[in-house]
Amino acid sequence: MNTPAHKIRLGLITATIWDNNGFHSVDLARSYKDQNCDWQSTTSFSQTDLLNVAKCAERAEIWIARQTNANK
Repeated sequence: MNTPAHKIRLGLITATIWDNNGFHSVDLARSYKDQNCDWQSTTSFSQTDLLNVAKCAERAEIWIARQTNANK
């Protein structure tokens, strides 16, 4: 199983960055507890999540750009 290259967390939002042979992709997810109090994740976001989604996406883009520039 592959491990993420990097993770960025803001509140309940996580950006997981994957390195696929120099091509990076990002998964965005929100954590929540279900009715059994078990942690789950979803890729559906409410209005109150959107600022942290945007910030995580921006920080992921910056991290990827730094990795790309460091490898040149």
